[in-house]
Formats: sequence, C-alpha cells, structure tokens
Amino acid sequence: MFTGIVEEIGTVREVQRRDRGYALTIACATVLDDTRPGDSLAVNGVCLTVTHLGERGCTVGLSPETRSRTNLASLKSGTPVNLERSVTPTTRLGGHFVQGHVDGTGTVQRFRADEDAMWATVQAEPALLRYVVPKGYVALDGVSLTVVEVGMDWFTVTLVAYTQQHITLPRQQAGYRINIEVDILGKYVEKMLMSRDHPSLPSPSSTGITFDMLAEHGYV
Repeated sequence: MFTGIVEEIGTVREVQRRDRGYALTIACATVLDDTRPGDSLAVNGVCLTVTHLGERGCTVGLSPETRSRTNLASLKSGTPVNLERSVTPTTRLGGHFVQGHVDGTGTVQRFRADEDAMWATVQAEPALLRYVVPKGYVALDGVSLTVVEVGMDWFTVTLVAYTQQHITLPRQQAGYRINIEVDILGKYVEKMLMSRDHPSLPSPSSTGITFDMLAEHGYV
C-alpha cells in the first residue's frame, strides 16, 4: 500500500532481461533508507519487489505481463521514475490509498500553464473513466492527484508548483503514455451496488464493508 506522495525521482541505470522477467536497476538514495530485499517499492506507481540493494541504488523485479501493461516497457537507461516506499503503521497519509496495481494506461493530450500551476489533460478508456470523478482522486505514475474535470474520453488534473518540482510528469511531452490507478473506493462502491441489485453475486460484507456503512459515510 502507498500514499501517492513521491519520495524521490530515481534514474534508471539498466534494464536486464532475465529468464522469467526483467531486472530494473535504479539509481536512488532516499528510498534506500530502511529498505530491505523483499520490500515493496512503487516505480511510476507500479508495486515491485526489491531484489537487491546497493550503495547508490537498488534492483527490482519486473514480470513480462506487468511490463507490457504499464509504461515500464518504455524505460531505458537515463529515464527518470517516481519512487515511493510502501507505507508503515506510522506513515502519514498525505495522498490517498494507492495499491500499486495499475488499472491501465492513458495518453497525456496536453499541458497548460496557469500562473504557477500546471493543468494536464489525460485521455483514457471508458472502463477507467467510470471510476474518475471531479474532486476525486486518481494516481498518475504513482502520484496522488485531484481530478478537476471529466469528459467523454478524458480528464484533467492540476499540479501546484511544489508537486511539479518533485515528480516526473512535467518533464514529459504530449503523447506520453501514463500509468493510471483509479481510487479503490470507487470499485468497492460499485461492488456493493452490484451485490445489492444482484443478490446472487458474492457479497463483500464479510470484509466489514456494507451498503449501509457506505451510505452513512456519504459514498452512495
């Protein structure tokens, strides 16, 4: 689990093909603190497992399926990437609940400057947009951002000056393929509604989440 608050911009050193996947070596420093082999590390929003630690970086494992379904397929030596360690019981939740399970990718259509802020418009498939709502959260390349507007096949987010300086998105160009993870709460709400309207479907009530609880807290 992650928060969508990038801790560091790392730099890809090497991408190696292995027998059953890939080894991605990243130059970094901040995220090495208190990290051990086997720990989770979000790379552009994708939850990967640390396999090796060095003095100036680390190596993570990458499966062929994950590589093909995310923008990690385009990584090469010198590419900057957003990095975040998994949360601990004492981590402040500055963003929102991010699982590191990318739901799909979108295409950055354009950037627009608005004084110190930057607007980014992202084109996405309807299957993802159904979970994207104005003033809701979305994770783009692992960055927790607030949605401003939603169209038929696009949505926009804004980046304040501080955020622009600490993530990779402002370095990209129109046409960039970006990782998208929608807010998991939207999926839970949909599941609850489907279970209510179709009683034969498995119900998630065993997890403690009920339709009444969601209604009480304003989710439905």
